[in-house]
Amino acid sequence: MTTTLWVARPEIAEAVRDLPGVTVEVWADGPAPGSIEDVEFYVPVLMPSPAGLEAMARMPRLRVVQLQTAGFEHVEPHLPEGVTLCNARGAHDAGTAEWAVGAIIAALREFPEFAAAQREGRWAYRQTAALADSRVLLVGYGSIGQAVERRLAPFEVQITRVASRAREGVHGVDELPELIGHADVVVLLVPANEQTRGMIDAEVLARMKDGALLVNAARGGVVDTGALVAETSRGRLRAALDVTDPEPLPPDHPLWRCPGVFITPHVAGSTPASVRRIARLVREQAARYLAGEPLRNTVAGPPVPTPRVGHGR
Repeated sequence: MTTTLWVARPEIAEAVRDLPGVTVEVWADGPAPGSIEDVEFYVPVLMPSPAGLEAMARMPRLRVVQLQTAGFEHVEPHLPEGVTLCNARGAHDAGTAEWAVGAIIAALREFPEFAAAQREGRWAYRQTAALADSRVLLVGYGSIGQAVERRLAPFEVQITRVASRAREGVHGVDELPELIGHADVVVLLVPANEQTRGMIDAEVLARMKDGALLVNAARGGVVDTGALVAETSRGRLRAALDVTDPEPLPPDHPLWRCPGVFITPHVAGSTPASVRRIARLVREQAARYLAGEPLRNTVAGPPVPTPRVGHGR
C-alpha cells in the first residue's frame, strides 16, 4: 500500500518522488483532486487559503501537516485532532536574515530616498546615518535572530539580545522597556502569539530614541500600527517593514506615505534558497514518517504520528 503526499510546489514533489512507496500529487488551490481521502502527509502553500485549510477536515487518513513557514498560528486552529503539525523552522533563516541586514543598511543609508531622487533626475547629496558603531537590539533570539547576528558581526555594531526568557548573554523580554531606549536599531524577530501581539505599542515606541530605526521581520501584529504611524509621520522614528497590520496594506493606508518608512510585501523569506531548504526539509520529514521516526519541528500533535490502520510499512 502506498502513502499519499500532497505538496504545494513542484520543487517539493521532485524532492520526495523517489521515496519508496509514495504517491505524490501537487495541489496548491482550486478544486481538490479525488484522492483527497488518501492523503496522509500534506504540505500546504505558504499562506493557505480558506479552501486549503478546510481541505484538512476532508482528509480522514491525514497524519502530518508540514508547513513551509516558521509561523503556524494561522493553521493550528484548523488542525484535525491527532494530526502532527510541523513548522519550517530554519528554512527561512538565511533569506530573512539577509532581508533584515539589507533593510537596515537601505534605511540607514536612505537608499529609498535616493532611488526616488534618481527617478526624478535629482542629485540629492547629503550625509546619512551608518550601521557602523550602531547599537542593535535583537528582539527574538531564535534561529533567525542568531542568523541575523552572524551577518551583522562584520559591521562593527554592538548587539543586545532579547528573548522570551533570560539566559546567559540574552535578556528577558521583561527588560525590553529599559533596553529599547538605548538602541539605534531595533529588529523584531519574535513569533506571532498572544504574548507578542501588540508588544511594540505606543508606550514602547515612545521609549525609543529620536531617529531610531524599527525593523519588523516578524509579524505585522507585533507592532501597534496606529502608534507607529503617529511616530513616523512626524519623523521621530524610522521603520523598515516586511510585514504590516493589516496585510496586505491597503493602498490608501497612511503608513505608505510616512517619511522614513520602507515597506516590502512580506518577501523576506521568498527566495530560491528558502525553496531548496523547504524541499530538503520535507524530504527528511517524509522519510522520517515512512520510517516511524520522530519528526523535526513538531509544534502540535504527537511527535511520532500514528500510521493509519493497514499502513503498508
